[in-house]
Amino acid sequence: MQRGFRFGISFYLVAMLFILFDVEVIFLYPVAVHLKAAGAFVLGEILVFVALLAVAFVFVWRRGALEWR
Repeated sequence: MQRGFRFGISFYLVAMLFILFDVEVIFLYPVAVHLKAAGAFVLGEILVFVALLAVAFVFVWRRGALEWR
């Protein structure tokens, strides 16, 4: 029986982070489509969500989780 190629843990970490941030951005699309009908409150909520997403991304970046070793 032949063993397959083994990936490092950094590969899986980057893959999980990509899926996490990708899914969060996908949730913004339906809200953006209905933004005109929703009003200013929803716009504020979207801005808070994007700010938290940006903070999380900067945190992950500064911790070095996105660097390929």
